[in-house]
Amino acid sequence: MSNQRPRVVITDCDHPSVEIEREVLNEIKPELVLAYCNTEDEVIEVAQDADGIINQYAPITRRVIESLKRCKVIARYGVGVDNIDIKAATEHKIIVANVPDYCIDEVSTHTMALILACARGITLLNSKIKEKRWDFTLAKPLFRTQGKTLGLFGLGRIGRMVAQKASGFGFKIIAYDPYISSIDDRIELVGFSKLLSDSDFVSIHVPLTAETRHSFGENELKKMKKTAYLINTARGPIVDEKALYKALKNRWVAGAALDVMEKEPPDWENSLLKLDNLIITPHISFYSEESYAELKKKVAKAVLLVMKGELPPALVNPQAVEK
Repeated sequence: MSNQRPRVVITDCDHPSVEIEREVLNEIKPELVLAYCNTEDEVIEVAQDADGIINQYAPITRRVIESLKRCKVIARYGVGVDNIDIKAATEHKIIVANVPDYCIDEVSTHTMALILACARGITLLNSKIKEKRWDFTLAKPLFRTQGKTLGLFGLGRIGRMVAQKASGFGFKIIAYDPYISSIDDRIELVGFSKLLSDSDFVSIHVPLTAETRHSFGENELKKMKKTAYLINTARGPIVDEKALYKALKNRWVAGAALDVMEKEPPDWENSLLKLDNLIITPHISFYSEESYAELKKKVAKAVLLVMKGELPPALVNPQAVEK
């Protein structure tokens, strides 16, 4: 590392403080800049001379990457990296790091909370009671979870943790993941069509890619049981919201629960928000005080390691190292 003081730019951050990042990075005594970027131009203005970038939502596009003069690493707060042009970063020998393991417990617990809320009609009954309607039949029909089938669309760290927690409720677990060929005996690997047709609950646990975008459209939702529920705590655009609205309105499926949407925050005139067989939470499944602290430490550590000439533990584009 040169004698020049390294410059680390946090392009954007909705956390209340960056003191944890500052403490971790203090080993290399950087110039740490906290910005509040929303656009490409804002990122370029603040980060073109950065040695390292920490990023949350701001777009790190090819144009941004081509403006970076000496950047060695871009580390993202979180698991998904769909706002970063990985190909462009790799071409420019910039390491991209993420934090794929910081909120496994939180997301899997939130998933289970949404599944159980659907299974027991919790949010519907709560809203009706506040309308002074004390009538359990408003949630009929409800069915026991014991022996029901939970289908996991994706079987990474979070999907496996959901399976572990769901097994305690007596669910039969099936999963579709084309990148996994074997798993423990508690989970049956099936094709996508069978996952849709056999599941009483389908829970999504895949990253957003060109391949997974709108994986759940009209055709897929029509293949689900009319008594089934769709749960999404992954990324909003994996579900086609226009198709989901049709499915819920026409009762192709019994209901759905979303922690993520195609647009966040949503358009408040979005027709989905008017449906009583949909539960929505505001992209909170990742959050706990513990996960916040872990995320901030790990993202800063990734930048620190690269600044010291080492590799981060979660390397998104190993081809950049080969270059």
